[in-house]
Amino acid sequence: MLNPENDLRIYFLAAGLGICAGVLDVKAGDLLLTAMFVLASTMLLGAMRPERPWRWPLVVGIFPPIVQFMAYLFLTEKPYRAQIYESFLSLLTGIAGAYGGALARKAFNELYSK
Repeated sequence: MLNPENDLRIYFLAAGLGICAGVLDVKAGDLLLTAMFVLASTMLLGAMRPERPWRWPLVVGIFPPIVQFMAYLFLTEKPYRAQIYESFLSLLTGIAGAYGGALARKAFNELYSK
């Protein structure tokens, strides 16, 4: 059985990584760098918790658009509307990372289970 307290910590870690990805997206303005950060974050989370890997792209990938929108509303840096829409593309790399990490964890467990 999974420990719900440990899962809560993992969700907070995922939210923190998502916020970092959003800040990186606003400050660097580079979609590829943000996508690679989301890929690495979700791959780590998928390897840590390979059950139901679909949740990690949702938790991590939703923060870059939110942070972009908040930066548009409150900061002096005004991203274009297209940049806010582009930040949703990090969900695609998040899906690949989460399922890749879960698959790597399951393969590792299968190879070294004895």
